[in-house]
Amino acid sequence: MSGDPVNRHIDPATLAGSSRLSVQNATIGYDQRVISQQLSVDIPDKGFTVIVGANACGKSTLLRALSRLIQPSEGQVMLDGKAISHYPAKEVARRLGLLPQTSIAPDGITVADLVARGRYPHQKFIRQWSVTDEEAVMGAMEATKITELSHRLVDELSGGQRQRVWVAMVLAQQTPMLLLDEPTTYLDIAHQIELLELLSGLNRAAGHTVVAVLHDLNHACRYATHIIAMREGQIVAEGAPAEIVTADLVEQVFGLPCIIINDPLAGTPMIIPRGSIPHVDAVSLST
Repeated sequence: MSGDPVNRHIDPATLAGSSRLSVQNATIGYDQRVISQQLSVDIPDKGFTVIVGANACGKSTLLRALSRLIQPSEGQVMLDGKAISHYPAKEVARRLGLLPQTSIAPDGITVADLVARGRYPHQKFIRQWSVTDEEAVMGAMEATKITELSHRLVDELSGGQRQRVWVAMVLAQQTPMLLLDEPTTYLDIAHQIELLELLSGLNRAAGHTVVAVLHDLNHACRYATHIIAMREGQIVAEGAPAEIVTADLVEQVFGLPCIIINDPLAGTPMIIPRGSIPHVDAVSLST
């Protein structure tokens, strides 16, 4: 498979440099291991961007760079017209809410107390807990359907319940931008859809900029307004799902032969793996 870019549909406004969050000619990696070189991308403002790609392609590394968890060795990440590294940590946390891939709760902490930690960026030395803080925490727990768990210890919860608690903590932060690394991990299919509907609603109704790493390409196609497809540390395609998601792209990025049909409900691209299913005429699915 060629490593050349397939297609990059970029809005003219993005080309004009109006994006609040962007990566400019960045080399990103860990210690001496380089994952991406000369990587540049603008995150569409008030869009729902999903980063997709095979395992170890650089998706999470890009998200970690966008959130300042890792610093590019060359180039920079820009936030609101300034290098993100130049902001105090609390200021970044007031603009970006982050759900990392793995999170560890302190021992003995309750759900309500963990969600309340999302209000930390808004606290000052002399500022007491406010009605606004309380409303933010209660609203986040209600949105993620964990209100009834508020007095439970996080340690006692299932993986799916804990994941919803972490999402609630990010929502309680009330930032205009949300970055989530595999937010549907551990969730059953019903809770996956609930969470994606919630994020999509925050994007559409409230104008939040959402950036998520997802493994399920069909979920990405249904909910994203913008997809970034990566392979071997580079972006090979980006744009609206209907514009860039093709059988050729899926095979190049994932090595998966497939056909693309329209989702009968959403009208978005739906990926059907060819595989070796007996008694199925794959060609007929595309008609």
